[in-house]
Amino acid sequence: MNNLTHLTHLNGPAHPKLRSVVGIQRPTPARPLDLRVRAQRIQIDELIVEDPRQVLAHAGQAALNDPDTAALLGHNPATPLSLPAAAALLCALYDTDVLTAMGLRLTRHTTRVSASNQQTEPVSLVRSTAPDQEG
Repeated sequence: MNNLTHLTHLNGPAHPKLRSVVGIQRPTPARPLDLRVRAQRIQIDELIVEDPRQVLAHAGQAALNDPDTAALLGHNPATPLSLPAAAALLCALYDTDVLTAMGLRLTRHTTRVSASNQQTEPVSLVRSTAPDQEG
């Protein structure tokens, strides 16, 4: 029996001591302020036609692929696209990077930003850049 008492003593008490936990206040995350900010960004790319035949060829294919957009620009399958309509169609469907491969060249990029909240008049910013002219 002496051994049995000794084993109980080695194992320690049946229940470990419980530490009291003091609730740690965590900072509440800041809620976003709803200022009803409105922003409008308009990007204007001015391009010129460098290769009219290439522009007309790409626009003809684009008109077949997207006849609804072509119709909005005045195209119908019975009449060929004019060069201005062809360039407009390509600009409506593709990014500037793609347009340069289709015979158009960027001459100016303008961004107009207007921002306001409910209490203020809109603030406008216009930024215009022109790519370097190759000599």
